[in-house]
Amino acid sequence: MLLSRPLWLRDADRPVLFSVVFWTMLGATAIAHVSHRETGGMAVAFGVDLAVVTALWLVLPWRRDGGWRRHVAVVFLLATLTLGPAGSAEVHQLLTLIAIANIAFVHGMRAAFFIIGWTSAALFVSVVMWFGRGVTDAVAQTAVFVVFSAFVLGMTSAVLEARSARADAQRLLARVRELTVAQERARMGAEMHDSIGHHLTVIKMSLENAERFRTRSPEAAWDDVRQAKGLTVEALADARRWVRALRPLALEGRVGSAALERLAASFDGTGLAVSFEVVGGEVPLEPDVELVLYRVLQEGLTNAVRHAGARHVRGRLAFDGGHVQLVITDDGRGRDDGAAGGFGLRSLAERARAVGGTLTAGDRRGGGFEVRAELPVRAGVAS
Repeated sequence: MLLSRPLWLRDADRPVLFSVVFWTMLGATAIAHVSHRETGGMAVAFGVDLAVVTALWLVLPWRRDGGWRRHVAVVFLLATLTLGPAGSAEVHQLLTLIAIANIAFVHGMRAAFFIIGWTSAALFVSVVMWFGRGVTDAVAQTAVFVVFSAFVLGMTSAVLEARSARADAQRLLARVRELTVAQERARMGAEMHDSIGHHLTVIKMSLENAERFRTRSPEAAWDDVRQAKGLTVEALADARRWVRALRPLALEGRVGSAALERLAASFDGTGLAVSFEVVGGEVPLEPDVELVLYRVLQEGLTNAVRHAGARHVRGRLAFDGGHVQLVITDDGRGRDDGAAGGFGLRSLAERARAVGGTLTAGDRRGGGFEVRAELPVRAGVAS
């Protein structure tokens, strides 16, 4: 089975086009030799050389590394060159060009240019001295070889540049993800400090007052204890909300609208009535888009509980072709006239823009607050 082969026999770094050309030209070289009906030692030498070229192709590296396989590239080049004297009728030259391209992949472009120069000189001399042809024929054959070599190295350079760009993009994406996680943790840490930290501070002060007045003014001490008890309940509710906020996007195997409905249902018991509906034919969403929708609903519900004094929140997820819209409305007191947008909403607006969408938030006509996210189904496609 293919999956049981060693990695070097199914090298993902080997360009597919080179594989197609190699096997095609290998067959053409064998057919050309057979058509000349060589016999005896020459036929045996050619068959052995062809078998060596085939075996070396299977273990050729296609990326720079310090392993033993980097030396295989040189041996493979020499094996393709010897196909000519063994009787390939010059059909093997494309195999030599592939070998030179492999040198560029493994040893660098400078090494490949050196090989081309050396091979061009050897080809010129062999045409004149070995085959007894004129200088004009030698120049013509050498020029053809140089032109095809330049073409192959141009393709190789493009592949190497694409690999480098892909590696840079992957490193950048990993860095962006790290920064996003760090920013989210910083935001949530600040929010937890402001909410739970405040409650714990007041609880501490109330208990200290109760301890101080427990003998002189027992009734006042019990008032402080009752206040601390009430604040403990609020702090516990806050802690539970943050636990919900830290839950992963796939809730018990749910994704898409099912995950959002589950998130909305998880706010039952907070004193907030939450309804959620899905409009239109649901389509699969890219993970980045799905995560933004999840965080928008999370932020809208949390703000409604903590700041708006709302009694009911309504979420609406609508699919329309290549776009999806999430609207969260509440019947709370809205935002103060002088208040600026919170850090959470600003951060979510940036994340919406990052996937090609928009996020707006503001007071509703008739009271309440609304958060509206409009995103493409596929991240990066402008709305």
